[in-house]
Amino acid sequence: LQILNRENMNATIRRIDQLTNILAPMAVGQIMTFGSPMIGCGFISGWNLMSMCVEYLLLWKVYQKTPTLARKSAKVEASELKQLNSDMKPAEGVQLIMEKDVNGFEPQEQKEVGCTARIAEPFVTFRDGWVAYYNQPVFLAGMGLAFLYMTVLGFDCITTGYAYTQGLSGSVLSLLMGASAVTGIMGTVAFTWLRRKCGLIRTGLISGVAQFACLILCVISVFMPGSPMDLTVSPFADISARLFENEPLPTIASPESEMIFATGMPILLNGSITPANSDPEMSPEPVPLVSVSLLFAGVIAARVGLWSFDLTVTQLLQENVVESERGIINGVQNSMNYLLDLLHFIMVILAPNPEAFGLLVLISVSFVAMGHIMYFRFAQKSLGKQLFVCHTPDPKAAPDSSPPGNTSTV
Repeated sequence: LQILNRENMNATIRRIDQLTNILAPMAVGQIMTFGSPMIGCGFISGWNLMSMCVEYLLLWKVYQKTPTLARKSAKVEASELKQLNSDMKPAEGVQLIMEKDVNGFEPQEQKEVGCTARIAEPFVTFRDGWVAYYNQPVFLAGMGLAFLYMTVLGFDCITTGYAYTQGLSGSVLSLLMGASAVTGIMGTVAFTWLRRKCGLIRTGLISGVAQFACLILCVISVFMPGSPMDLTVSPFADISARLFENEPLPTIASPESEMIFATGMPILLNGSITPANSDPEMSPEPVPLVSVSLLFAGVIAARVGLWSFDLTVTQLLQENVVESERGIINGVQNSMNYLLDLLHFIMVILAPNPEAFGLLVLISVSFVAMGHIMYFRFAQKSLGKQLFVCHTPDPKAAPDSSPPGNTSTV
């Protein structure tokens, strides 16, 4: 019952997150359309400030309603030691006092090496965290989720900036963002249904196959009419010119480009939304929408499998990691997610021109494939020959089963 409640809570929170992704672009788009980018920025700042206050209030309420959160493990250990000493015989108590007196010089010795210990402490913590993370039975599943962050196929500033270079308007992009949030909600519903029918581990496998199948559309879009991919153009041309030749940043002239700048989206293609080396007085030729349509169709459809897979790995981490190590493992997992997310931004910095975006798409799909291969290896080691038998429950999903030992290999 506790596992089912945790599963429903994870899915509900994810649905709330996706609903906000539907409402936020609609609200900000209307404000910036009928107002100004400055008013939009003020609205976003005020909303974040109000949300921060509400968030702290809710956290305080949770802390007050859950007394166990106020208990420190050190205090529990101290009380247990105190109870143990009080129950011991006098001879044993004398021996403990003698051992305490003998060890009384230990704090002084620790002070002598305190400086070195403090310098080495972050590295020791990093090592211990990674060792604990590697020894978990869900190590490969967590790494598979982290690899999914190394992608440009999401509705972030990079993809929206590329869409502007392909001639899509802000209103169309807001509708696409809303559609992606709807498919994300469908992913949370699919997760709960598949979890009951096929088990948790198989749900992740099915979700991964569904996501990768949808991303095939993105791969096809790279080679369709309208795709700006040109491997003869060096992807490092723009970045080298700006870094080493001190090329001035382009001026922002059109209202649409002002909105791109105000919302923090990158201005690709030498800082404009028109093709490079084009005459401003000449109207640009319309870009075929076949490529960009397939690209966003694949991205939107893949959200079903993506969010279902995300919930699967989150549930696996909650069910298979002991409570004492849960904070450490989640910390390492988040670090891996952010590291791969950082690498995808570095990849865009190295190849910022739209001619290289198709290459970034291919690299992104490759990382997604590697992530799902890792998860398949984890599922194979966990279920063995029962992997493709949907009516058999997962052994790790049973409430009375203890977390198995580490069977993962790199």
